[in-house]
Amino acid sequence: MPIIGIDLGTTNSLAAVWKDGQCQLIPNALGEVLTPSAVSIDEEGNVLVGRTAKDRLVSHPERTAASFKRFMGTDTKLALAGQVFSPIELSSLILRRLKEDAEAFLGQPVEEAVISVPAYFDDNGRSATKAAGELAGFRVERIINEPSAAALAYHKGKDEDMSFLVFDFGGGTLDVSVVDAFSNVIEIVAVAGDNQLGGDDFNQAIAAYFCKQNGLTLSKLPRETQASLIRQAEHCKIALSSTDPVMMVSDIDGQERSIMLTNQKLVEISAPLLRRLEKPVARALRDCQNTVGEIDEVVLVGGSCHMPLIRQYLHHILGKQPLCDFDADTTVAIGAGIAAGIKERSQDLRDTLLTDICPFTLGVNVINHEDPSNDLFSPIIERNTTLPASRMRSYYTAREGQTRMSIEVYQGESIYCRENLKLGELEIEVPRGARGKEGADVRFTYDINGILQVEVTCQSTGQKNQALILNPNLKLSDAELKQRLAELEQFKLLPREEEENKVLLARASRLYEESTGLLREQIHQQIDYFNLLLHEGSEAKLRRYRKDLHHFFDQLDNDLHTDEDILRAFREDWSDEEDDEV
Repeated sequence: MPIIGIDLGTTNSLAAVWKDGQCQLIPNALGEVLTPSAVSIDEEGNVLVGRTAKDRLVSHPERTAASFKRFMGTDTKLALAGQVFSPIELSSLILRRLKEDAEAFLGQPVEEAVISVPAYFDDNGRSATKAAGELAGFRVERIINEPSAAALAYHKGKDEDMSFLVFDFGGGTLDVSVVDAFSNVIEIVAVAGDNQLGGDDFNQAIAAYFCKQNGLTLSKLPRETQASLIRQAEHCKIALSSTDPVMMVSDIDGQERSIMLTNQKLVEISAPLLRRLEKPVARALRDCQNTVGEIDEVVLVGGSCHMPLIRQYLHHILGKQPLCDFDADTTVAIGAGIAAGIKERSQDLRDTLLTDICPFTLGVNVINHEDPSNDLFSPIIERNTTLPASRMRSYYTAREGQTRMSIEVYQGESIYCRENLKLGELEIEVPRGARGKEGADVRFTYDINGILQVEVTCQSTGQKNQALILNPNLKLSDAELKQRLAELEQFKLLPREEEENKVLLARASRLYEESTGLLREQIHQQIDYFNLLLHEGSEAKLRRYRKDLHHFFDQLDNDLHTDEDILRAFREDWSDEEDDEV
């Protein structure tokens, strides 16, 4: 039974499989490999995933959610159509759709997946991702860091020894990894990142600038208007990759407002975001003790790397021209697909080896004699240690007559435990004695799947206490899994065969919201006629009309200001085809 690799992204998600000696991207019901990471609940209670849901962010913001990957591992709740969802549950709906697409593509059941996560996800984020996979019906034994997957994809087929920096900049997160590669071995030597920085922040900055220039405050506008402006800001950002300058125009409260945007102006309004890019780059280089001169290549991954200012800024701070000679949007998925093939023990990949590292320091609490209420953090496995790893440190009693030692396990980089993430705790009995006389050896063993085993041994008695330190969300109990599945069962994914019709209707609704005047009236007419064809059930007419509507909407998305020329051409084309029918 095949194992698939999944890139569960902030903006888009996609799946891949190692098949016939190569990694193949899995298309969705629309024939596309990128599925927008958006979920919407329609008026009939169906769950819409992907392009349909993304378009409904503008027309039905109260029923739609996106960019929820940023909240994975937190207690954040999101409301859709009066229902409350966790980020885990919303992500599971994306994964369910990818599972259906994979099974349709492969013609057989798919029960296991390797899922990528940002390298800088802590244990909560990784646990949440695994839980989402389980809710979607997958067995998830392997989580792979996104830049590690990208490195696997980038170096596959290359023979030369090299050291390169992977700059993975997606819609919601930034990861930086330094990689040493030789023969078929890819070794991750350092990682750093920012889980709250991505392309979405640039969209927000453009929308806020638009409002400021027009005397508005983005946060005070209606949700529909905010969603529309952020979407238009994203279009402007993308357009600046090929055209400079671009115009952003929006009708707000019956008044047309606009700005002219250039790449240079984008640099100015996003300067704080650009400065945040530097810290993870510097940290990764410092941790691996490499200089920029020792890095052979800077490899760009993630959709946000399409922005010219990102490439220019990296060139400025590193003095090297970044490379993007492959599809930055699909690289992580391809790497995850290769990792799935390795886990499947494919003969084609038997000599390929990926060594990953621990992204955060793991340690325990020790007494802070200056402030006993504020324990200090004592590292045992340092960040960027190659996995699997096993390390031991010894600790001693802190009080006279102490008979028990409590070992609290933390993950993080702060000197104070309370500022790090607590993973668990265990205790061991020790003979009563003077302060510092009795001690315990604490051994951490951390494997490549993110499972931490802690063993505490009393030095004088040899008594041991062992525990697997797992976040409570890491593995759902059978009872909890059944309960959550039952809760989600009421929400049915829209059948794949109906998806293209829903995509067109959602897109039409979104364009209607963004248009005015004659253009809005024409879109309304097309929606009415399309609904009529759906009611008639003529698949031949629907197929032809869908094709024309896609073309029409593509033109509208490219330029909403050439209404009359587009409408005339559309009317003439369709009128000619209708006349030809018998």
